[in-house]
Parts: sequence; C-alpha cells; structure tokens
Amino acid sequence: AAARLIPDSGLDVICFGCTSGSALIGEERVKAELSRGAPKAQPTTLITGVIEALRTLEAQRIVVGTPYLDDVNELEERYLKDQGFDVLDMQGMNLTNCTDMRRVAPEFILEYGLSLDRPDAQAIFISCGGIRSLEIVDALEQKVGKPVIVSNQAMFWNTLRLAGINDKIEGYGQILTMH
Repeated sequence: AAARLIPDSGLDVICFGCTSGSALIGEERVKAELSRGAPKAQPTTLITGVIEALRTLEAQRIVVGTPYLDDVNELEERYLKDQGFDVLDMQGMNLTNCTDMRRVAPEFILEYGLSLDRPDAQAIFISCGGIRSLEIVDALEQKVGKPVIVSNQAMFWNTLRLAGINDKIEGYGQILTMH
C-alpha cells in the first residue's frame, strides 16, 4: 500500500496511522512493511509515537481511554504493559465501527478524558487516530494539570522529530512544545 500511495515521493518519514492496529500487528512488522513500500523513508507507527511521547514526558503510570471494544483494549493494554507502562485504568467506549468513532464530539472526549484522570496517573492517553481528540488536548491538560497524549498529536510530534523538524507548536499539548 505504501508503494502505491506514494511511489518515489522522496518522503523522509512514513507513518502507519492506526494506533490499535500498530499495537496488534506489532511495530516492527508494520515498519518492515512500510519500508518495503517506501524504502527511502524512515518508518514509524502511531503507537511508536505514543510510546516515545510518554517516555519523553517520563510518564510511566498512565490511564487510557479509547473508543474500542473491550477485546481490542485488552490487547492494547497488554502491549503498553509490555513496553514498561503501568496502566492504572483503561476504559473503552465500545464503539464497533469507524463511522461511530468519527461522530464522537470533541466535547464528549474532553469530559471522557476528565473522567479517566486519577491522582496517581502521570499522564492521560486517549488512543485512536480516528477520533477528534486533538481538538481538546490542550484544554484537558489545563484542567488536569498533567500531560495528555492523544494518538494524532503523538504521530505529528514523532514524525516531525524524525524528519528533523523541532519546531515548537503551541495549543496541542505540551509534547508538541518540546524538542
């Protein structure tokens, strides 16, 4: 798919844009497939960006919210734990398809994020590149007083840094203001 979508385009970085898919398939396998299709680009995944962002923030104890079904949550939780994170709580919206995920209002995601917070969590992670969480990340961080990572924000941060772009971007969470 990477070869068909962007043949010989000269990209520096290519990212597989599915958080749960990255975790379920496995980062290394996804990166290998991306490299086959775009051999000149540095491959990465959404879950890679999330993991790197959480590590950069030194957030080991996390709470996680997703739009996913419980069986997907269990697999993603296991993946995060295998990466060394202490997942204090993981809640899913139990949505069954991408259309329903896209319809979740940012205001709901903000309230959902607030409901996930707990005092012993060092960060909140809202998983899924298909929901409109980027719109609320800054407001949620201000309300809870701790870092918030959402999939698309982590992807932007990770791909920009891998491409050598260290610009600070305000308004989308503290990770994007870090070099």
